[in-house]
Amino acid sequence: MHRRNTILGGVIRAGNGLLDLTATVMMLVLLLYGAYCLWDNYNIDRAAFAADGLMRYKPVAQDGQSAPTMEELQALNPDVRGWITVDGTHIDYPVVQGADNMQYVNTSVLGEFSLSGAIFLDSRCAADLSDPYLLLYGHHMDSGAMFGDVTNFLEQAYFDCHPTGTLTLADGTVFQMTFFACVAVDASDPVIYTPDSGNGLEALLTRIQQTAVQSRELADAPDRVIGLSTCLEAETNGRAVLFGSLEPANSRAA
Repeated sequence: MHRRNTILGGVIRAGNGLLDLTATVMMLVLLLYGAYCLWDNYNIDRAAFAADGLMRYKPVAQDGQSAPTMEELQALNPDVRGWITVDGTHIDYPVVQGADNMQYVNTSVLGEFSLSGAIFLDSRCAADLSDPYLLLYGHHMDSGAMFGDVTNFLEQAYFDCHPTGTLTLADGTVFQMTFFACVAVDASDPVIYTPDSGNGLEALLTRIQQTAVQSRELADAPDRVIGLSTCLEAETNGRAVLFGSLEPANSRAA
């Protein structure tokens, strides 16, 4: 009887030891997985910001000359249409345009797979950005990369402090952007998300006025409008869109 109890006790201790080992291994696996997720998210966010190698292609004004760096970027990817900068924010990127609106959702400016994608012009807009309404898309990144800062414009203080930006075309033409509204809408909004409707700006401006969370008066009604669209975090189909007027800043820039 004593021997049987001894054997039983040994079996129980071995079982407990195995359970402890299993729990320890599982904890280590979970810790390693958590560390990997943090590392992976860090790399995704870091890649979403325009790297120094890409920033060297950003156009810089030089006595009205065209920008050779932009031409170099177009040589790497002919889908490049220009460069957008929103003053005082993380938004400072090349703009591309795909054959459809899915091409650059998970593809970088250089044509590589990237979860953060690229800033891209709606495929229905004119490639030379001559349309009266230009619609751009970018992922919402928690780090503020890509169009992550667009949702900040839904807050009055941020909207008030960041009224301007520039859009530089691939040929060097520079447009000043003056932001006049930020809206929260559904991704299926038929007016805002149909840039080629042919209805002119009147219907668009009316819709913007109806849905604006933040807005400011412009001295004159805009002749051309640009929209910067990104996802709202808490809503599957919710979108924030920042709208600005486009006015020529100069004839050429480099």
